[in-house]
Amino acid sequence: MMAGSSPGTARAFWAVTAGRGEIRSEMLPRERDEWHLVRTIVSGISRGTEALVFQGRVPASQYEAMRAPLMGGAFPFPVKYGYSAVGRISDGRRVFVLHPHQDVFLAPAAMCIPVPDAVPSDRAVLAANMETALNVAWDAAALPGERILVVGAGVVGLLVASLLACIPAVRVTLIDVDTGRMSLAQRFGCRFATPDSAPGEQDLVIHASATEAGLRLGLDRAAFEGRIVEASWFGDRTPSVPLGEAFHVRRLRLIASQVGAIAPAMRGRRSHAERLSLALELLADGRYDALLDGPTRFEDMPEAMPRILAPGGLCHVITYGTE
Repeated sequence: MMAGSSPGTARAFWAVTAGRGEIRSEMLPRERDEWHLVRTIVSGISRGTEALVFQGRVPASQYEAMRAPLMGGAFPFPVKYGYSAVGRISDGRRVFVLHPHQDVFLAPAAMCIPVPDAVPSDRAVLAANMETALNVAWDAAALPGERILVVGAGVVGLLVASLLACIPAVRVTLIDVDTGRMSLAQRFGCRFATPDSAPGEQDLVIHASATEAGLRLGLDRAAFEGRIVEASWFGDRTPSVPLGEAFHVRRLRLIASQVGAIAPAMRGRRSHAERLSLALELLADGRYDALLDGPTRFEDMPEAMPRILAPGGLCHVITYGTE
């Protein structure tokens, strides 16, 4: 395609009011130098964040911070949101792009990260979540031999646990109210417990449940001078947590982790593109297929989204009828 020509129209999923979405057609912008036309194979729904967006629960104070790189519209509605698309560019290569759910789109070449041959397209949609998990692991700075608690066995919690479990002599325990998550924890070499049986005296706690109860549990189970890494985002909710009681006596450290900035331990050493490339490489492990739900056809998204975003799901795959 010649620079300056128009590639035509596209269809994209838009959240239009709280709890309701629709597929809209739009004209693609004219092609630019150093941009790629991407034909989508699959996209993934990052349930936690996309549920908040779909329900209109992004606080006004966070509108700018929550913007996805290539989103359309504006918060609260209408908004075209998402950041886990896998497609093909003109030379046939598969790429991962932080782009909303759309059947064809233009994206800067620098944002089109090649998908390794060893990673199937559907598993590659986990890359955004794996990038978050990788950043959490960098923020956590876990040491060999530490006792580690991961509270919340959703996709991010499971991915973080899988990375930390690779560190020699660590003991990683995943906590969730859903006992059905036990097999997933064991798949990644972790122990499993429900909240009432969560072990104490933990050197490191990763909180990924996005619940007040989960954060309270993490604070309660941390050892003296333990580290609690907050990997959840509460949206417009304000959790009440006990920062009195024994918080100061035990000299606990509460650390915020957010994927928008590279963790200090690796800042200046890895770019955002390099971090995302590493996340894709880590997905060569076939065990991660267990974190995928679906698929659902792109055309069925408006009707299916309330069901897809219901509590208890994993990373839901959207298919576009291409490969």
